[in-house]
This record gives sequence, structure tokens and C-alpha cells, in this order.
Amino acid sequence: MTSSGKGSNNAKTGTAMAGAAMCCVQLGLAASVGLSDALGPEGVSWLRLAWAAVFLLAFTRPWRSPLSRSGLVTCILLGLATAGMTLMFMAAAVRIPLGTASALEFLGPLAVAVVRSRGAGRWWALVAAAGVAALTEPWNGGGSDPIGVLLALGAAACWAAYILLTQRAGDEVNGLQALAVSLPVAAAATTVLVGPAVVGRLDWQLLLVGAGLALLMPVIPFSLELLALRRLKASVFGTLMSLEPAIAVAIGFVVLGQAPGLTALAGVALVMAAGVGVTLQSGREGRPGPDVRDDGASRTEAPAAR
Repeated sequence: MTSSGKGSNNAKTGTAMAGAAMCCVQLGLAASVGLSDALGPEGVSWLRLAWAAVFLLAFTRPWRSPLSRSGLVTCILLGLATAGMTLMFMAAAVRIPLGTASALEFLGPLAVAVVRSRGAGRWWALVAAAGVAALTEPWNGGGSDPIGVLLALGAAACWAAYILLTQRAGDEVNGLQALAVSLPVAAAATTVLVGPAVVGRLDWQLLLVGAGLALLMPVIPFSLELLALRRLKASVFGTLMSLEPAIAVAIGFVVLGQAPGLTALAGVALVMAAGVGVTLQSGREGRPGPDVRDDGASRTEAPAAR
């Protein structure tokens, strides 16, 4: 096989892996919304983070590679950002449609990319702002739940902080070790906040469902994204990830029966367009897009946190 043919096959395989990762994330979120009837959104967040921490600790054993004091502090901050994002996003997803919540949360990495972009790249912020207006319908008193919108925007802020902290951690620890340390911190933080109120409602069935959710996100998506990034350029990967709000709308419709209106669909499309646009602009400027680190590492923050 020629090198060009091999490269084409790699790109197709990488694209399929990236798509499968996004589907896993959104299916996990849809299932989490359904489970919230039994445990509440905060309980689902805690259970998923706890299982994810167990899996990562078992497979990575991060204590084998000592961390510097600065690296440890960064990982702790990563964990707190993860806990905040997870709790707020789940609380938002039970109040507003999954597609709307995902599009609003995507504003976090998009804002980081827009701030770092130069010239024309910053005009995409206006496109994103139009998308937010369409999603929230401030002119309509019966529009989206304002508390749900605020929670989704809070999750977006935590996601932006996580991206910045992940890039800082890249200079001190490898990406997988940072995830393996930060997730247990996130699990511990949510245990302190909501664990005591949720433990009494657990049974073996709920524990097993929680383990399955943790596999859906972050274990399987994280693995697929790492494999995809070995086959795709960082700019292509970032562009693909900008399509995730559309996948969230589709899965919200199929799994949760959430039929979006035309205005909401337009809002999601505008946010996606801003994500694609700023990613391509950043690629031309030699800067990272909304979901890809400077070194081309996977956006570990996305599947791990939500």
C-alpha cells in the first residue's frame, strides 16, 4: 500500500474513532440524566467520578512516578475544576435539553481559543454569542430554564480553567498521570460535598450501572481519542470535536425524547460554526484550537469531567 493510501486509511480510522468517542460521551450523559431520578444529578456525578477514579488508579498506578510539588498542586486544581464541571453540567442537563447544555458548555474551550486567536479569529466570538442568544431566547419569558443555563455556563468556565491547567500540567507531568491524579481528587471532592447524602440510596444494581457509566466516560472515549490523535492532525481533530453539540442534540432526541425547536437548532449550529471557524483559524496561525493542546495531546478534560 502506498504512503498516501495508508494515510487516507489512518485518517478514516481516526475520524471513526473520534466520532465513536463523542457518541460514547453523549450516550453516557443521556444515561446519566436517566439515572438522576434515582440518585439526583449530584449523586450520578459522584458515582461516575468515583468509579472512573478506581479504574484509572488500578490501570495507571500514578504513585509509581513521583510528582513535584508544583505538579501536585496543578493536579489538585485540575481535580477541583473537574468536580465543578461535572456537578454543574449534570445539574444543568436535568433542567435543559442535552444539546443545549452541551453547546453552552462548549463555550468554555471556545472562549479559550478565541482569546488566544488573532485578528479574524476573534470575530467568531460574535457567532458564538448569537448562538447563545438563540439557545437561551432571552426575548422569550418562557425560554430555557435560567438556572440550567447558568449552571451550563458555570460548567463552561470550569472547562476553560481545566484546559489552561491541563496545558500547565503538560510541562510538569504527562497527560495520563495528570488525569490519574486529578480524577481521584475530583472524586474525593464530590464525596465530601454529596457522598454522605447519596450513599444510603445505593444498591448493587446502581453500583454496577455507575461502573458502566464510568466506562462510557471517560475510560472508553479517552482511549479512543488517544488512538484517533495518532492518526489525525490536531486541527482536524479539533474540528471534529466541534461537532459534538450536534451529536448531543441527536442523542438527546433519540434517547431522551428531547425534540429541539428551530431556534435551538440554529443556536447549536452557530456555536458549532464558531468552534469550527476558530479551530481552522487557529490552525492557520499555528495555535491550538478549542480542544487540542499545543503538543497535540488529547482533550482529556472533556470525557473525564462531564
